[in-house]
Amino acid sequence: MSKSMTKSQIEDHLARETGVPKKSVKDVMAKMAELAYSEAKNQFTLPGLGKLVLVDRPARTGRNPRTGEEIQIPAKKAVKFRLSKACKDEVLKRASE
Repeated sequence: MSKSMTKSQIEDHLARETGVPKKSVKDVMAKMAELAYSEAKNQFTLPGLGKLVLVDRPARTGRNPRTGEEIQIPAKKAVKFRLSKACKDEVLKRASE
C-alpha cells in the first residue's frame, strides 16, 4: 500500500487541479476545518463525503480486561464522521479496480 497524502501534498494537488494559488487553498482548508469544529453540534455536512456529528453515549458497565472487575463507564459526548453512501460506493469501486 502507498502512504497517505500529507496536508501539503493535498494542498499542492488541489492548487494544481483548480488553478488556484496554494496559499488560497491552504486558507480555504483551514476555514473549512474551523467551520466544521464549530458546527459539529449541528451536523456539519461535507457534500459527497459525509457528515460530522456529535453523539451522546450512554453510561454503561464495562470490564477491566486485566482483572475482570466490572467498572462503570460514565455517559459522554463523542464525535463521529458518517460517510455518505456515494462516498462508500465510489471508494469501494476504485479499491476493486
